[in-house]
Amino acid sequence: MPKDDQPVYTPLPLPDRVQLPPEEALSAAEAFRVYMQKRHSVRDYAETPVPEAVIRACIAAAHSAPSGANRQPWHFVAISDPGMKARVREGAEEEERQFYGGGAGDAWLQALEPIGTSVEKPHLTRAPWLIVVFAERWGVDAEGARYKNYYVPESVGIATGMLIAAIHHAGLVCLEHTPNPMKFLNEMCGRPEREKPVMILPVGYPSEDATVPESAKRKKPLDEVMTILAE
Repeated sequence: MPKDDQPVYTPLPLPDRVQLPPEEALSAAEAFRVYMQKRHSVRDYAETPVPEAVIRACIAAAHSAPSGANRQPWHFVAISDPGMKARVREGAEEEERQFYGGGAGDAWLQALEPIGTSVEKPHLTRAPWLIVVFAERWGVDAEGARYKNYYVPESVGIATGMLIAAIHHAGLVCLEHTPNPMKFLNEMCGRPEREKPVMILPVGYPSEDATVPESAKRKKPLDEVMTILAE
């Protein structure tokens, strides 16, 4: 960012307070846990359109995420144009053909078998929207000088998680799709080389016959993924 516009530290009173008494906090946390456990990654989409305003609101929620040094190193490209979605699908399936044709090791492919993935990605054209998430590896100020972004993977990961939660909160479903590599998306989406595409999220309503892999519902016991260190 331009040095002349570099902000100085100016503390502000906490703008918003949403804190709850302990009993209400536990109730709210439990309700949110139950609600988020109803979130599913879906590959089967209805043709029901989704208003652009809904997508904008979900991305705006993601944009409120914290980031290293407040650099906000992300860019979201939302696509509803059928021709553009077809091009994205074509590029993604080409990468997947190489992946399934020898690019992935046997162990990786074996791990994917219970999920039921394959080269074909019809969800990329059937879903009414695709949101492509880009990570900005470095920034460029108004004078063209390059500046460093900090904690880029962590920052973009937080924002993407908030985006997925916002999509669920809007009553929609999505799928976390990560063809590798994804460099073809820069040219398609008109994004600069300094940005790295990290995920494609098809977004829409689930079809009437939508399914999820049975294995996706098997979660590790909480005690295996959580440690409490208390007095």
